[in-house]
Amino acid sequence: VQLQASGGGLVQPGGSLRLSCQASGISVSSSYMYWYRRAPGKELELTAFIRPVGGTNYPDSVRGRFTISRDNSKNTVYLQMNSLKPEDTGVYYCKANQDWGQGTQVTVSS
Repeated sequence: VQLQASGGGLVQPGGSLRLSCQASGISVSSSYMYWYRRAPGKELELTAFIRPVGGTNYPDSVRGRFTISRDNSKNTVYLQMNSLKPEDTGVYYCKANQDWGQGTQVTVSS
């Protein structure tokens, strides 16, 4: 299983980014797919997940601002992040079932 995360970068507060997680070796349509993040000096935090049969879940810290989705034809999961705040800064990781991908850095700063 390989999970290639991309799309991170530097954005100003209030801006948007879309992260992508390209999967190989598994099918995103039949997997539990997760986005986690680790902010500087903090523990790993579940940011979003999507179930194989649909249905999503978010912590209060991002609900209403972040949206997880998938494109089965591209075997890719996305995390659309809007209204970004400095506290959203961190390394974002994609996870499929029990397999982890590498992280992508998101920095929210003016």
